[in-house]
Amino acid sequence: MSPRHRALNALSARSAGQAGRFKKKKKVLVAMSGGVDSSVATAILKKAGFEVVGVFMRFWRDPVLQRWNRCCSPEAEKRARRVALLLGIPFYVLDFGKEFKKRIVNYFLKEHKKNFTPNPCVVCNKEIKFGLLLEKALDIGADYVATGHYVKKQETRFRPVFRSKTAEGDQGPGLQVKNKIYKLLRAKDKEKDQSYFLWQLSQKQLKKILFPLENLTKKEVISLARKFKLPVLNIPESQEICFIQTTVNDFLKRYLKQKPGPIVEQAHYRASKIIDAKRKIIGQHQGLAFYTIGQRRGIRLPGGPYFVLDKDLKRNFLVVTKNERDLYKKELVAGNVHWISGKKPKLPLRVKSKVRYRQEMMPAIIKDQRIKNKKQVLVEFKKPQRAITLGQSVVFYREKELLGGGIIKKI
Repeated sequence: MSPRHRALNALSARSAGQAGRFKKKKKVLVAMSGGVDSSVATAILKKAGFEVVGVFMRFWRDPVLQRWNRCCSPEAEKRARRVALLLGIPFYVLDFGKEFKKRIVNYFLKEHKKNFTPNPCVVCNKEIKFGLLLEKALDIGADYVATGHYVKKQETRFRPVFRSKTAEGDQGPGLQVKNKIYKLLRAKDKEKDQSYFLWQLSQKQLKKILFPLENLTKKEVISLARKFKLPVLNIPESQEICFIQTTVNDFLKRYLKQKPGPIVEQAHYRASKIIDAKRKIIGQHQGLAFYTIGQRRGIRLPGGPYFVLDKDLKRNFLVVTKNERDLYKKELVAGNVHWISGKKPKLPLRVKSKVRYRQEMMPAIIKDQRIKNKKQVLVEFKKPQRAITLGQSVVFYREKELLGGGIIKKI
């Protein structure tokens, strides 16, 4: 046996061993997309001794375009079905189209209508992949749901809970009850880590989720796909929003009525008053929803470059600046804050944080001073951050651990 084959066998055994730390013969429902990640995740669980059931999810498709997106196309379904057949596991197709439209697409449009720039993948993970799919898994008697996400789940030692009243079967008041706490950690592959998109998951959900790729790099996953002879190599990965087949603006034009309005340079704009507005208007925008903070291209103004600095929904003004430094802010207010542990930590709290997926984590302090709304927090960065955008997720880490996150509500 060549050194390469020995290495692959060791890698395969290590992956199966990691998945196999759970009790054998547990039933797991695996979300299969027809891509390399979910296919290898399925193979790992099968090798580890689980009773594996493969599921392909169909999401909503744009009725105007009348064609499926890459993520749930007939071709993707065929690839997933071939992998299931190769592995000898049952395979089913679930149509979540109506619920996806209601919970994800409508949310996306509603937020854009408010001039927020939402992250639908975060909501999809909570509501669909680890919401509806998990419900289906439990309905058929499965113990877990699994995906090909690059993220690590960790069970901590027991946290004591004390009861004040005696329950039936207890030995008396004050009985110590033990509960597991589940943590989410960044994946081994830092470039592929997807923890940013999972900050809304609850302890109840995490208890029933497996991430077979948690300790693998993308390179190792591809090697395992070759070893398992899975027919899913050389499939391009998409970084775009799965239900949008063209551009975001094309999609918004079809579903949102937008009103053109004035473009004003920041130097002549005040939040409470427009100074000599008619003379200071430097252009016309096509609708505020078509622009995002920090955007440079597509503004179409002479004498630039200009950057989108703000969107005044009340006056329908697009505020721009020539000075890129104006885009840098040190503070934001986050709402809909969620903590993975289920318990709000003591504030102020020093964390590493980021306001977009591909951003490097930056030092910050989470505070609740000056915040009247108990569901909101103030996030103060050590250094100013570029183009903080309303509606996006701000996510908090302590070392490798994902603590939680929130939606950016105010800058």
